[in-house]
Amino acid sequence: MVVLHADGALLVLVKPSGLLAVPGRGEDKQDCLSRRAQVQWPDALVVHRLDMSTSGLVVMARGLEAQRALSRAFEQRRVHKRYMAVVAGQLANPLPDNGWNTIDLPLAVDWVNRPRSKVCLETGKPSLTRWRLAEPRTPAEHAGIATRVELEPVTGRTHQLRVHLQASGHPIVGDALYATPDQQALSKRLLLHADMLELPHPVTGQMLRFHSPCPF
Repeated sequence: MVVLHADGALLVLVKPSGLLAVPGRGEDKQDCLSRRAQVQWPDALVVHRLDMSTSGLVVMARGLEAQRALSRAFEQRRVHKRYMAVVAGQLANPLPDNGWNTIDLPLAVDWVNRPRSKVCLETGKPSLTRWRLAEPRTPAEHAGIATRVELEPVTGRTHQLRVHLQASGHPIVGDALYATPDQQALSKRLLLHADMLELPHPVTGQMLRFHSPCPF
């Protein structure tokens, strides 16, 4: 856990891949980002989460008032998040000048195959993701085996980015839930990182922007 920012109202932390954001079920799943933060800041409260396999920026509130203010900011979509991902296959941007594309597919919990989610036109909740290409960094990306993309979730459904990319035909590399065995084998971890977070300070209202360099 890396601490990027700490004041009397909020914390901005960097969660590593493989660490739970909040405690899970069972004694072996009690170590998590929120518990580690509460060792140093006992009043730290959860505002949002990242999947265990996802790394990157997480904000926590200090105290109930700050938690309420930050939760309202999320509900009002005043919090903006951006992710970096590497997806399987060669993905082309149909828009000129690498403009933002949208994936607009409703998502629902896949109760038969929990903890997976799925696209469901009948019962799914509206879900919107924006994407565009990022500069390739690795030999696999330069060879067209994989593609680096920037992602912006407009909504915040469970596994939204992972399911939307799978539905587009390009699952995120290393995804144990949504990628094929060959696509999983391209990386030891899920190649998804929350690299930008912009939000209003819960006390002053000042817009704050944080960045966490992508580790892959």
